[in-house]
Parts: sequence; C-alpha cells; structure tokens
Amino acid sequence: MTRSDPSSFSGTVVLADKPAGASSHDVVARIRRAHGTKGGHAGTLDPFATGLLIVLLGRPATREQRRFMALPKTYRAVARFGAISTTGDPEGEITETGVIPDGELELPTGDIRQRPPAYSAVKVGGVRAYRRARRGEAVEPPERLVAVHRFEQLWRESDRAGFEIECSSGTYVRSLIAELGDAYCVELRRTAIGPFSVEEAGDGAALALDEAIARVEAWAQDHL
Repeated sequence: MTRSDPSSFSGTVVLADKPAGASSHDVVARIRRAHGTKGGHAGTLDPFATGLLIVLLGRPATREQRRFMALPKTYRAVARFGAISTTGDPEGEITETGVIPDGELELPTGDIRQRPPAYSAVKVGGVRAYRRARRGEAVEPPERLVAVHRFEQLWRESDRAGFEIECSSGTYVRSLIAELGDAYCVELRRTAIGPFSVEEAGDGAALALDEAIARVEAWAQDHL
C-alpha cells in the first residue's frame, strides 16, 4: 500500500481480509497508518471472525458509509452442536449439553425477527450491549427485522456442520446458529459484501471511491 497525500485525498475504499483475533478497529488503524489519513469501516466483524472488511479512507469515503454498510453480506460458518456459549462463539463460557439434533435442520430464510446477542455492539440505553454484559448486567437487546436470503448447509459430520449464509446488513450469524438448537459458532468468515469478495482483498486492495460506488450501483441494478 502507498501512503496517500491527505491534502489531496479524494477517498479510497480498501478491501481487507481481517485475521482471527484482531478487532475491526485494529485493522482500520493499521490501514489508516499505512495511508496516512483518517477513516473508518463499513460493518464490523467479531474478533474471532475472519474475512472481508471494507475500510473507508478520507472524508468523501466516510460520507458514503451508509451506502456500503447497507449492502448484504455472505458468510461461511461452522457450527458445533451439543454445547452452548454465552457469547455464541468460542470466546464465551461454554456449557456442554450433549444435545445434538437428528435429521435435517430447519434453516430459516426470508424476513425474520432476530434478537441480537447480549455480547454485541448494539446499544442498549446508550451503552454497548457487550459492555453491560461484561459488567454482569442482564441485557436483552430489542428484536429487529432482518432478511436471510440463503441459508445452505454445506456439510455435516458428527457434532459439526458448515453453512453458507447470505443475509441483510444487521443480521447476526451467531444468533442464527444458536437458534438451530444447542449450538454455537466456532468459525465465521465473511466472504462477500455486495459486489466485493474477500478474494479481492489480498494484502489490502485499494479502489478509488468513484470506482467502488460505480460497482455498487451496477451490482444493485441486478440484485436489489
């Protein structure tokens, strides 16, 4: 990546492949330092998750944040059955139940009402839900309407199963997996956001803002 001149910066969209263990903020900070300008992202990923993160650099790009955040997402997820997690992922307190569903799983699609996890970035009473949960407070974020466009089981073996999920912005895959039964998400990778794929990310592929917006608009004509 080349360092930008902030005085003439017209906006850049960087496609990054976030590694497991890093926060979305960590990735944005690294890319901001490399380009020498301010910026943000268009949709966070949990620390345990990997995959595509859209980083917006420069004020013209951050002004378009809502446009990029509204794009649907595609994920690959691995579920573990027979146990539940307080956070819905490997970082929570795990309780073994041994309850593993038999037969085909009911994989909901369409418009559904979903309650975000207590350990999420949703604000409850002006405070991030995960901050309240970590303080030991009982947290129940309000339900929201989300859309699951595709929910496909790719494989299943013993107490694990792999899924590909296409969903609207604001959908919590951890919640979708937890609602399959006694299950939690052990792996989560975001593979696409609208017309952008994680394969493009490489070491941080950078697109001019105008080019990125044109791709979104062309894609929307065929998909939305």
